[in-house]
Amino acid sequence: QVQLVESGGGLVQTGGSLRLSCLASGRSFVRNAMGWFRQAPGKEREFVAAIKWSEGSTNYADSVKGRFTISRDNAKNTVYLQMNGLKPEDTAVYYCAASRIPGYFASHEQSHYGYWGQGTQVTVSS
Repeated sequence: QVQLVESGGGLVQTGGSLRLSCLASGRSFVRNAMGWFRQAPGKEREFVAAIKWSEGSTNYADSVKGRFTISRDNAKNTVYLQMNGLKPEDTAVYYCAASRIPGYFASHEQSHYGYWGQGTQVTVSS
């Protein structure tokens, strides 16, 4: 059974940092692109960041560029999202996703991802 399990969410003050982790199990995703998406209350889920399987290519939403960093450890089948300089507008449930097709690029399109985690809550207080 394929599973993506996020962890590392929590409550943090404005300007603080968190590191989210996403552990994949059930199969290897070392050749899949991995992405992070988020959904704030009352809003649609949106792209945050993605990384190609080779880690040579990353992609970020404009709203998080310079503050968030995506990385992966293929040996651990884990992808990370380091979030610095957090703002109240970053408050959301954060989801990890793996691309449908191995070798895919770091896409921002949700339809390109076929495996999703259950999400972890990030709350940034002002």
